[in-house]
Amino acid sequence: MIAIDKLLNTGLFAKRALKLAATRAANLFTGSSRKSQIVSASALFLAVCAFGAAGVAPMAPDASELPVKSLVMELDLPSLAEQIATLEPVPQNYISEEKVRSGDTLATVLQRLGVNDEAAANFLRTDKTARNVLQLKPGKKIQVQTAANGELQWLSAMIAGGRDSPMKNIVVKRSGDTFKALETSASLEKRVEMRSGEIRSSLFAATDAAQIPDAVATQIVDMFSTDIDFASDLRRGDRFNVVFETFWQDGEFIRAGRILAAEFQNANRTYQSVWFDESGSKQGGGYYGFDGKSLKKAFLKSPLEFSRISSGFSMRVHPISGQWKRHKGVDFAAATGTPIRAAGDGEIEFVGGQNGYGNTVVIKHWANYSTAYAHMNRFADGLRKGSKVRQGDVIGYVGSTGWSTGPHLHYEFRVDNEPRDPMAIDIPNAQPLAGAELQRFRALANDMTHRFALLSPPDRNISLASK
Repeated sequence: MIAIDKLLNTGLFAKRALKLAATRAANLFTGSSRKSQIVSASALFLAVCAFGAAGVAPMAPDASELPVKSLVMELDLPSLAEQIATLEPVPQNYISEEKVRSGDTLATVLQRLGVNDEAAANFLRTDKTARNVLQLKPGKKIQVQTAANGELQWLSAMIAGGRDSPMKNIVVKRSGDTFKALETSASLEKRVEMRSGEIRSSLFAATDAAQIPDAVATQIVDMFSTDIDFASDLRRGDRFNVVFETFWQDGEFIRAGRILAAEFQNANRTYQSVWFDESGSKQGGGYYGFDGKSLKKAFLKSPLEFSRISSGFSMRVHPISGQWKRHKGVDFAAATGTPIRAAGDGEIEFVGGQNGYGNTVVIKHWANYSTAYAHMNRFADGLRKGSKVRQGDVIGYVGSTGWSTGPHLHYEFRVDNEPRDPMAIDIPNAQPLAGAELQRFRALANDMTHRFALLSPPDRNISLASK
């Protein structure tokens, strides 16, 4: 109470002093001398300070008068035995990965992987599935998990498979003292990549510099070899763009796939092609120019994969009649039973015996083209008039029926039913796209044109020539 009264009195005094100082200040500026003005201003300043000091004076009691309370809490410490138990060693497993090196053996690879397990090594050598790991090529990866003592827990590797399953995974797992090997199809991620290159010395040097796989470079050669002689036609500064598939697993490049589109600038001309998926095609599709015209030749040069020409398209003495007459086709000598392939897409127009031709098949192709195959030993199963065939389909087997002196295939290429020399005629390209297929193709071609524009230099001004 005393402190509060003091505070109130002090505040009242300061308030009065401030009022008095204000009154004197008013008088100060109404005609008093300069000395009186200075004295009055100082008094006013001191009064303000006194009032401010009174305004901020503490109202709380002294800290020594505050109550103090002590808190006591017991903490439970963990058991020392439990802490020691958590520090006891536990089994440790280790995962390692290595790439196969040139000259590696199973022993050297396992040693680098930290595998010290004779039972596992024996299993990998003797099991029919597991020993495929030994076929790994340099650069391929092997992953293992081992115990601290080098005992193998599992092994995983990817190897090349067959034609229908290009890649497969081999996994070897341990169960107690036994092992089991599993083989599964590899799940690959397909990517579409774009590359551009410029010829400085050779095509393969340029593709290496552009980080293009050799398999893709080989496809480039095959694709444009009928227009460009890659041994003599290339010039420094020639350019190429290519869009192609690649396949990956777990971030590792596995293999290159098909070229989806490519263009090659050579001697101020640009050749282009694009892959188009075709329903019903044996190959799944084919390459076309950007105008929708197929780049595939409509007819095979030879209906037999391996053979030799025994008689050409010319006048000759018939081996049976002895008469000098025109030979209307080409004879391919081959062993009895050799498969005969359809030279092009078409429809079976005739199948059966035909006098001196023996067992004969005639195929009607698009426009006015047809082909004939004679002296067959037998026909392919299910072949009948009206059947649709695709280029490369087996239609029969080499024989010696009809007027024949030995097993061979008599092959005729006809235009408007008139025989022509299949070895000399300018083989036309396959039938171009039309209708809905052409519309679908144009959308794809536009996308590839945009990709090429992104890859090509901006100042290109070259005439285009579809391959």
